[in-house]
Parts: sequence; structure tokens; C-alpha cells
Amino acid sequence: MEKTSNSLTIGALAKAAMVNVETIRFYQRKGLMSEPDRVYGSIRRYGEADIARVRFVKSAQRLGFSLDEVAGLLRLEDGVHCEEASHLAEHKLASVREKLSDLARMEAVLSQLVHACHSHTGCVSCPLIASLQVAQGNEPSSASAKRLHRRRAPG
Repeated sequence: MEKTSNSLTIGALAKAAMVNVETIRFYQRKGLMSEPDRVYGSIRRYGEADIARVRFVKSAQRLGFSLDEVAGLLRLEDGVHCEEASHLAEHKLASVREKLSDLARMEAVLSQLVHACHSHTGCVSCPLIASLQVAQGNEPSSASAKRLHRRRAPG
């Protein structure tokens, strides 16, 4: 496959950038990529800069940037706005850390509930279901409450 300046069809561009053709079209609709003029028998042609742009977008997405955030980064791609790019990255890093904290909390609670489910015996209410009912603000039914009370009572 020859990759000279602006000689790639959209299919060849997609293959070179390791994405689907529809991904290219989607990025064009979102304004992340321009649509080249139709030349050579009304076929659009793409070049190395287009491959680099698609790869830039995909790399930013893998780091968790939304397409709107990617658009902001693309405006800074000349490399001279490092402070502004750093600010965007710091904001994304804070968001990622917040999500990690939420995930760690969720993991701890689910781990406790799974352990409780595996260790309960008899006709005791399911600890997971009971916990979710209470967490939603729905008090367990009186029968469920009695089963929970029996489970918690010594003896």
C-alpha cells in the first residue's frame, strides 16, 4: 500500500489507523477531522496527517478523554500550549482518581456483601438484597426484618 501524500482512500486510511471506516466518518461529523475535497474521479483522498490525527484521537480516548475534550486537545496539538494541555490533563487525572476512589469503595462494599452471602445459613434473608433495600430507603418488609433480626441475634 503506497502512503504518499493524500493518496489513501477512506478504507485505506481506516486500515492504516486501525479503525473502522465508520469511525472516520463519525470523527468527520463531530468536527475532529476535516473531509478532504473530492478529486480523482470524486473519491476523497487522505494522507499521513490524517492517519496521525486518527491515532491522536484514539490515544486520547484510551486515556479517558471524551470527544469534546479531544476536540480541545486537537486545538492545542501544535505543542506550544503545554500549560493549557497540562490543565486539561490535570482535570482528567482528578476525575480518574475520583472514579478509582468510587470503584475502591464499591469493591469493598461488594466484597463484604459477597462474604456475608456465602456465610449466612438457614432461611435468613439474603444480605445483599436486604442491604440494597435499606440503601434505597425501602425498609425491608416485616418478615424480612424479622429474619434479619434473627440472623443478628445471638444463639
